[in-house]
Amino acid sequence: MRYGFITCVELGLSCIETIYESGSNLELVVTLNDDKASKKSGRVYLDEFCKQNKIDLVKCDHINDSHVSNAILNANIDWLFIIGWSQIAGDDVLEAAKYGTLGMHPTLLPEGRGRASIPWAIIKSLQKTGVSLFKLDTGVDTGLIGVQIEIPLDLAEDATSLYEKVNHAHSQLMHKTIHLLENNEMYFQVQDESKATFWPGRKPEDGQLDLSGSVIDAERLVRAVTHPYPGAFIYKDGIKIVIWKAVITDDSFEGKALTFPDGVLGLIDFYEYPDN
Repeated sequence: MRYGFITCVELGLSCIETIYESGSNLELVVTLNDDKASKKSGRVYLDEFCKQNKIDLVKCDHINDSHVSNAILNANIDWLFIIGWSQIAGDDVLEAAKYGTLGMHPTLLPEGRGRASIPWAIIKSLQKTGVSLFKLDTGVDTGLIGVQIEIPLDLAEDATSLYEKVNHAHSQLMHKTIHLLENNEMYFQVQDESKATFWPGRKPEDGQLDLSGSVIDAERLVRAVTHPYPGAFIYKDGIKIVIWKAVITDDSFEGKALTFPDGVLGLIDFYEYPDN
C-alpha cells in the first residue's frame, strides 16, 4: 500500500511514527507552510523526519491549494490520512487517493460529531468515549466508520488525563488500521443517524463559573477545561481567578474557596490577576 499523510501537529506526527513502527512507510507528507499557524497548540515541523525517511514533503497555506491534490495524484497514493488538521478538505483532495481519505475523530461516532470532544466528554459525565477511524466525506464527521477504540472515563477524569489517553488511543488505532489495510481486512459501515449527536465548538469565555449554579457543575467544568485548555475562571472583587484544579468540600476547607447554593468549591491550583 502507498500512503500519504496530512498534518501539522504533534498528534499527527505520533500517528506517522506509528505507521513506521508498524513496518509501513509514507510516500508523501503535506503540512502547513512554516509561517502559518506558528503559534498553534501542538504545532510541529516535519522537515527532519521526512528527510531522514526520504519522504516527499509538500507545504501549503491551505489544504485545497491545487498543488496539494496534484501531489497526491502524482504520488499514486492508495490511502490518504488527514489527522490533526483544522481546514476542511474539498473533493479534489478527498478523491485524490485511489481508495479514499481517512481521518480520526476523538469520540465514538456517530456520537459527538463536531468539536471540543475532550471537554464535552467530561462536561456530559460520559462513562466512556473513544477514537473513531472513518472515511472522510464532505460532511462533518459523517463518513463511513472503519474501526473504533473505546476509552473508559474515571470519575475524576480531567482534560489533562483524557488528552493523554486520547493521544495514546490514536496511536493504538493507527497501528490497528495499518494492519487491517495491509491485509485487506478493513471494512466500513454507515453511521447510524438516529444515534448521531453534534457537539459545538467552545471558546475560552465558556469556562466562566456560575456562582448561582451547582457546585457539582462547577467542579466538572474545572476538570473539563484545565490544561491544555484555557481553564475555568471567575471574576471576584476586581480579580480574575483562573482555576486549574478544585475539589468539592465544606466550610472547613483551609484555603481559598467559592461558595455555591449547594456546596463549597475548594481551589487547589489557581492563579489570580487584576481584570483589565
